[in-house]
Amino acid sequence: MFSIVIDNEAVIMHGNASKLIVWPGCGAILNQWSVQTANGVEELIDGYADAEDFAANAEIKGFRSCKLSPYVCRMAPGGYHFEGMQYSIGKYNLGDTPIHGLLYNLPFTVIEQACYNNMAMISLQCDYLGDDPGFPFGYTMVVTYTLQAKNRVSIHTQVHNSSGVPMPISDGWHPYFSLGAPVDALELTIDAQALVEFDEALLPTGNLLPNTTFEQATSLQKIALDNCFLLNKPLLGAACTLANPATGLVLRIFPDASYPYLQVYTPPHRQSIAIENLSSAPNAFNNGMGLMVLEADETVAFTTTYALETM
Repeated sequence: MFSIVIDNEAVIMHGNASKLIVWPGCGAILNQWSVQTANGVEELIDGYADAEDFAANAEIKGFRSCKLSPYVCRMAPGGYHFEGMQYSIGKYNLGDTPIHGLLYNLPFTVIEQACYNNMAMISLQCDYLGDDPGFPFGYTMVVTYTLQAKNRVSIHTQVHNSSGVPMPISDGWHPYFSLGAPVDALELTIDAQALVEFDEALLPTGNLLPNTTFEQATSLQKIALDNCFLLNKPLLGAACTLANPATGLVLRIFPDASYPYLQVYTPPHRQSIAIENLSSAPNAFNNGMGLMVLEADETVAFTTTYALETM
């Protein structure tokens, strides 16, 4: 039986062998995904110890599980032009480079929840009022987590432009996954044949490079990644597969067409790996690669699904 409990400002979703913990007050992050397997309980999300840890270290620890909005990943220093105006945006800068948007640590409010025999869902809402001068466009974001049978989790994000004027938008999510072993013990597969070329500042040049490195399952031993892949269309199956050959655990990622890009990052500690579904390439406000422009009162949606399986 699936169930939802709101305890100490955390949303706890139970279902069969899976448990999710979502923190509405901390950017609506999915901080924990626990799965009961034949080898015991596996923790799939590399999150934060508690809300205090998030408040103090969200940026330092790499924006784990944070929503990326209204722009994803990095933006070029100096801001961007939109409809004849110059804007300088950057809630958090890495050096002089704005990264990871404006909503990552804003509080969300639970607006809907439901439980059935084979699934549980919860929706959380954040109203951005356009109070950052670098992005003076108000919009509402609703994030819906759905826990399904067979260890499947779907994340549906809806963005509604309430600013009264057109606005640029990109969307993404920044989870760090762990399959019970360091990154060097895992294998990665990506359904992509093109890589977004980056310059020395890790910003896209505008070029795509042929790349089939991860077309087949490839060991991540000694491989360092901070790259953006353009996924194939149509996808023949999972866009990305992360596997632990020692335990037989396999995480499969199924984004819909709203997320054509996949950013993959191996942090220096190499205990987990960031696999980010993105609606656009980094710096899209400047390079236009996947950038959307929402008209006044227009709504757009983004969906991705994760499934934990065994080989």
